[in-house]
Amino acid sequence: MKKLRHLFVVAAASLTLSACSLLQSVANQAAELANLANCEYNLKNVSGLTIAGVNVKSLTNGNITASDVLKLTTALVSKQVPMMMDVNIDIKNPTEKNAALTAMDWILDIDGSQFAQGNSVKNYTVTKKATTTVPLGVNTDLYSMFSKEGINSLKNFVSSFKNDGTSSKVGLRIKPSLNVGGMQVPMPNYIKVEKKTGANANG
Repeated sequence: MKKLRHLFVVAAASLTLSACSLLQSVANQAAELANLANCEYNLKNVSGLTIAGVNVKSLTNGNITASDVLKLTTALVSKQVPMMMDVNIDIKNPTEKNAALTAMDWILDIDGSQFAQGNSVKNYTVTKKATTTVPLGVNTDLYSMFSKEGINSLKNFVSSFKNDGTSSKVGLRIKPSLNVGGMQVPMPNYIKVEKKTGANANG
């Protein structure tokens, strides 16, 4: 009987320790999620930007070649104008506590209007007083936007991109989230990511 009572005591103690450990883990995760709101977000650069097979970075001063025009025209005729790019986002954590994310929703805005959205799933920890670069793959199809406006409008859009892959016509909003206690919990609002310049680029 004493042995059985001892086993019950040990089991109860183990369960209590396990529950405390779980609660502490959830509390830590919640704190890391909350700390994302204190981080600073900067569009570092854009790489691998192609529109309908046209390597936008290879354009010289926004000038499109006859070969590029043919690719864009063929894409419009085929009703598929894919745009693919890798957006590298710097997340700077100025605090004394870690921040973390396990997924990121994104919204692509063109000319100030929401055009496409998607999601990226990958774990990142932004350690205290440090900056972490998070690559975000953004893929969408532009055909619905230029099907009526035609090739000249599409050419102007492609020409609007700078050498760093940014364009005044294109905006990006993100909403990081973190797995807390087995549930994916997002930040309450989307964050507009812009490229900082000059002194602002250094935080």
